[in-house]
Amino acid sequence: MKAAGTSIPGSSTQRGRNPPTLEEVAARAGVSRATASRVLRGASNVSDQARTAVLTAAEDIAYAPNRAARSLVTGRSDSVAFLVAETEDRLFSDPFFLGMLRAAQTVIAEAGLQLVFTVASNPDEHRRFLHYAAGGHVDGVLVLSLHGRDQLPQELESRAVPTVLSGRPLSGGDELYFVDSDNTGGAQLATEYLLAAGRRRIATITGPLDMCAGQDRLTGYRAALAAAGRPVDDGLVAHGQFSIASGQRAMAELLAARPDLDAVFAASDLTAIGAMRAIEASGRRVFEDVAVVGFDDIGDAELAHPALTTIRQPITDLGRTMASRLLQRITGEPAERRTVLPVELIRRHTA
Repeated sequence: MKAAGTSIPGSSTQRGRNPPTLEEVAARAGVSRATASRVLRGASNVSDQARTAVLTAAEDIAYAPNRAARSLVTGRSDSVAFLVAETEDRLFSDPFFLGMLRAAQTVIAEAGLQLVFTVASNPDEHRRFLHYAAGGHVDGVLVLSLHGRDQLPQELESRAVPTVLSGRPLSGGDELYFVDSDNTGGAQLATEYLLAAGRRRIATITGPLDMCAGQDRLTGYRAALAAAGRPVDDGLVAHGQFSIASGQRAMAELLAARPDLDAVFAASDLTAIGAMRAIEASGRRVFEDVAVVGFDDIGDAELAHPALTTIRQPITDLGRTMASRLLQRITGEPAERRTVLPVELIRRHTA
């Protein structure tokens, strides 16, 4: 047994005063310092054999890049912010945000960067985040759930902080970069499906109308009715907030005002689940009396009883594409300014 304070040769304790260097990693892996650096930066222009050798060597000697020193050389923080412009309650109650976060994190981690998660739901939080981001603490920002004509993306861009949005912005769309789903087309598809099923009085529960998704999904609903020669009845339009509670409240109001309605397109799955609760509470049957179609295809849609017919938007692809676009901008590569991903109808048992 060794005495207290004695180190085993080659251990991390003995190297405490002299941390492992990039040169040691390169020598151990049998590659050049430049190749080792490329691997540890997450670059793709290296062979699989070199990548494996470098990563194994780095793990063997517990090498950790000195990010502070690297930042002085590159002028980059090697961090990306994931900002959700919602309250924490809204954030953690909607699986959409967590799905986007997981997808973006995968891409950012593969590039060797850190993802900084933050919530900013009011002007004071926006100002603090803007000061933080403009201070060089992050190399770029992913922004989700922007409301109204919030100028945070423009303010970030004016301070040379590359920004990519989830969803079409309501202002500055010609200058900003965004990734979105085909919200209008998806809502039109949902409403057309209900029409084709013979439903005569189709209501809708919107999302927040200070968001592009809320506006576009209402536009798609109206477009489908117009294309079918049906008048748009404002009495069949209720407003929601992409939540179960708002869906339940709005559906109860619709049923009280228009007891003859026989279908509803809800602008999110959480809204649809709330609507289903209100339908059942009224003594009606989901599907037989009132058909329901949602939007998103979160996990709870398939687990609902009955399982929810919905429009699937590619949440994982949205998050990954957003992160990829931001990385392209950070590294100076050409990047598409507007990306709209397709959606599809998922038929289950509510419509």
